[in-house]
Amino acid sequence: MRDARRVVHPAPPGRVDATALPARPRAVVIGGGIAGLTAATGLIERGVEVDLVEREPNLGGRVGGWTEDVPGVGRAAMNRGFHAFFRQYYNLRNLLRRIDPALSMLTPVNDYPLIDGQGRRDTFRGLPQTPPFNAVAFALRSPTFRLRDLARINARAAAPLATVSVPDIYERLDHTDAATFLRDINFPEAARHLAFEVFSRSFFALPPELSAAELATMFHIYFLGSSEGLVFDVAADNFDVALWNPLRTHLEANGVRFHTGVRATAVEPGFVVHCDSGAPLPADGVVLATDVPGLQEIVAASTDLGNDTWRAAVANLGTAPAFLVQRLWLGRPVAADRPAFLGTGGLPPVDNVSVLERYERQAAEWAARTGGSVVELHSYSVTDTSSDLPRRLVARLHEIFPETADAQILGERLLMRRDCPRFAPGDFAGRPTVSTPVDGLALAGDGIRIDLPVALMERAATTGWSAANRLLGHFGVTGHALTTVPTTGRSAALRRLAQRGG
Repeated sequence: MRDARRVVHPAPPGRVDATALPARPRAVVIGGGIAGLTAATGLIERGVEVDLVEREPNLGGRVGGWTEDVPGVGRAAMNRGFHAFFRQYYNLRNLLRRIDPALSMLTPVNDYPLIDGQGRRDTFRGLPQTPPFNAVAFALRSPTFRLRDLARINARAAAPLATVSVPDIYERLDHTDAATFLRDINFPEAARHLAFEVFSRSFFALPPELSAAELATMFHIYFLGSSEGLVFDVAADNFDVALWNPLRTHLEANGVRFHTGVRATAVEPGFVVHCDSGAPLPADGVVLATDVPGLQEIVAASTDLGNDTWRAAVANLGTAPAFLVQRLWLGRPVAADRPAFLGTGGLPPVDNVSVLERYERQAAEWAARTGGSVVELHSYSVTDTSSDLPRRLVARLHEIFPETADAQILGERLLMRRDCPRFAPGDFAGRPTVSTPVDGLALAGDGIRIDLPVALMERAATTGWSAANRLLGHFGVTGHALTTVPTTGRSAALRRLAQRGG
């Protein structure tokens, strides 16, 4: 945390510990992803009894890891694909420091180049960290920008990028899609496709399907609002080994009871959590920290929970298009200068390529033992689910990394899911928040609204801490402080320039 202008949001007040109450309260957290694990941590550390229910056998949700048999490879570490742990993910890093204060389970990736179909290449390596100099340096050295392009940008229309404040930015821009916004500010078309689509794809959406407010907020979090820089870290082991198994051990030692491989089916007011295991879990408070489809299933089955307005808000949540992860174990190595992570634009159906042995221990050991490489291809916003999609992904890999064209594929895994939240224009106002109309019931997850500048994994962790705070406040116990990037645009000069422009 090198940004001196980061904002600390104080912990809600209350008793120091729930064990000082006449009766120790009990909470059930439904969902063992980042949001649920964070909520469980926040509650157990304040003396609340916690049961955590997770339908999968492993923890971590969409950042989960496991081991399975891969024909031609043997036992292999698996997960749902690459995740970047940015330095401004303060609340997620705060969670992970419970198992290692030095965060030695993470390793830095100092560059993630972007290429497009015309052969242009952008890079984030070596940029200054202080806004707005980071953005200016990126623009000046980018092959998709020219000085006259900068002069043509409509500064007044682009002002929201420099003056982001949450939730005001949603009132200003949530009715507009990201593609229209970028066109209206005269943002260079080539740079639009190469640079800004990276942010859009982080939400598994193409720019015409993403709220312009989400794009502006992402630009604030990662570029103009933070001096943590655009470098990030990745897990040095598969996610289960590096993150979630150690966290489970830590939480169990503190008293959390885990129920993995158990599906919560309904929540009865009062509270009783019903599960497919047949053993109901009584509670004084509940956190629903599932993905969107899981939340909707539980709320639909819990007919007496909440009011009609809230239930409609949950039912109206949308999911983003499907994404496909294709992991390949190749019989020969990729070139030594290939980056750990490569973003692409205009090279469908591939959106990025990861070389796992560059950072993940299990893949590195396999590559060293066999002389091969473990490569992962991602395709986001999949609307074409035809059977030849994997073949087209591999063909594009051969085009991007020509040395793979004659590499034997020793093993392959395909994973397609559609469970990421949707952030389309107009979604924000109706999105359910961490607080609910039911005392003692809170929501958490990366699809849940929280009026702070956070996104993706950091939104999951931040809503997890906030959900714990809601229940702790309900019990009369003090909560946990939160930390974010500045909540408004940090450059007064840039704000004045934007306001004068036209």
